[in-house]
Amino acid sequence: MTKIALVTGGNKGIGFETVRQLADQNIKVLIGARNEQEGKNAEGVLRSESLDVTFVKLDISDSQDIENTKAYIETEYGRLDILINNAAVFLDSAWFGNNVESVPMKIIRDTFDINYFGTVELTQALLPLIKKSDAGRIVNITSLSGSFGVHLDENHWLYQLKPYAYSASKTALNQFTVFLANALKETNIKVNAASPGWVKTSIGSDQAPLTTEEGAKTGVALALIDENGPTGTFTQAGESLPW
Repeated sequence: MTKIALVTGGNKGIGFETVRQLADQNIKVLIGARNEQEGKNAEGVLRSESLDVTFVKLDISDSQDIENTKAYIETEYGRLDILINNAAVFLDSAWFGNNVESVPMKIIRDTFDINYFGTVELTQALLPLIKKSDAGRIVNITSLSGSFGVHLDENHWLYQLKPYAYSASKTALNQFTVFLANALKETNIKVNAASPGWVKTSIGSDQAPLTTEEGAKTGVALALIDENGPTGTFTQAGESLPW
């Protein structure tokens, strides 16, 4: 039976490469994207590579989009095997320094709307469909910037980079991962947090050392783990990260 996956923010960057790598494994992948034209363009590119992908209009900050997506998956497939929560925004003015004293509240709220609240709402909505899978997998694409351990370690390369809104939203997403994994520990669903690393994307900038292909690998690997795989972890390239 062909597995069904949904990748949010799947029209570009890490999300796009995640869609490609999952589809390369003969998985039917739904490309969740809020921009219809970009979503359809991504669908066209990947279909030209003979990959089984379909664009789904999905702005995770829009409750109606979430309901429409749930209804579509339920009607077309009856279940969801893999959910990769990749959609995210970076609205802080800069990566460098610590902006906690000055970042506008609107930036914090707008960041959380996508990176946290929208992700939680979508996941809760789709859980009944994931529970119908023989081996449900939920992967939250988070960031090393959400780690308390890193931000307390003066010797870590990320220590000086403290964009508050983005980092706080990813810290919240990490806790959602821990709590959801705990709530589902007696089921066949596994929930993990994946840090793609510092990747060349619209968020990571051209200064980043990793390609989108490399950045997608951690999330894809966690989406494909077997019944003996982990749950409730925070990793990058197979290495555990400090919460």
